[in-house]
Amino acid sequence: MSKRRKSRRPLKPKAGSQDSAKRIPRRGIMFVVSSPSGAGKTTLTRNLVNSDGNLELSISVTTRPRRPSEVDGVHYHFITKQKFAEMRRANELLEFAKVHGNFYGTPRGPVEHALAAGKDVLFDIDWQGAKQLYEKMRTDVVSVFVLPPSAKELKARLERRAEDSADVIARRLKNAAQEILHWVEYDHLVVNRDLNEAYGELRNILRSERAKRVRRRKFVKATAKLLADLKSITGG
Repeated sequence: MSKRRKSRRPLKPKAGSQDSAKRIPRRGIMFVVSSPSGAGKTTLTRNLVNSDGNLELSISVTTRPRRPSEVDGVHYHFITKQKFAEMRRANELLEFAKVHGNFYGTPRGPVEHALAAGKDVLFDIDWQGAKQLYEKMRTDVVSVFVLPPSAKELKARLERRAEDSADVIARRLKNAAQEILHWVEYDHLVVNRDLNEAYGELRNILRSERAKRVRRRKFVKATAKLLADLKSITGG
């Protein structure tokens, strides 16, 4: 199963940038990005959040211990297993999964508030979480699976991070073989051969999906007017 990345506080977009435009009148998008650990998703999603003023990062709750470099409420919301179980029973989690022996989940309230306000929300979750979001809110979800260019490069990236033991790296590679099987369940696929190119693909996917929703909103209004006019003409 893929490891969820630590969230970063999004930087304010530069004035005049394309992504700093006024919010468009639509419901927000649930932008789901998944990958096996080591595929480069952390850097890609961090760059996207930092450059886009209408994209918020969903901060997961987790039962795993906080690392020294992590801040509660910024990287994750660190909670007990008991609290996690209570949130599940109260239907306060949009999705949840057990990843590398620890539980992770997405709090429902902040996401629904952001979507209603027209903000897009980025989810850094594995295929299990993505599947649950499909089941609950499929029309709001746009999903992207990020692949490494090769197995050799995936192993090299995990080793270059110097964060895990050889045993942990071996487990992540074994999990990757299972996770990659689920790429067919996603709306889009990005192969991270070059970081800048992959980032450009990810950004273009988000922009394209935003444009689709704006067009759909216009079509809904136009269709409603057409039907009203037809009803007036036919007296029906």
